[in-house]
Amino acid sequence: MASQTQGIQQLLAAEKKAAEKVAEARKRKARRLKQAKDEATEEIEKFRQERERAFKEFEAKHMGSREGVAAKIDADIRVKLADMDRAIQTRKDPFIQEILQYVYNISPEVHKNYNHK
Repeated sequence: MASQTQGIQQLLAAEKKAAEKVAEARKRKARRLKQAKDEATEEIEKFRQERERAFKEFEAKHMGSREGVAAKIDADIRVKLADMDRAIQTRKDPFIQEILQYVYNISPEVHKNYNHK
């Protein structure tokens, strides 16, 4: 009977040792997965930064800086406003004269739909 108990004790010890090995293997696997995830996150961040840097270079090369674009738009607006002001100044007096002619030359007429009974 002692040999049976000893055999059972050995089986229990072997089972405990196997459970510890399985637990350790699971921990190693979890560490490897976490490490792989961290490495992937770091690689993704590097890729994102590289693409953003390339985009900013492309944008600067093809569009200029944002301040340059804004300054160009402001300059174009000023030129157009100056052109409008010149056009208004050259056409203002003849336009006012034409309007005054309509006001001064009123010819009273009876409307064509008016029926006098």
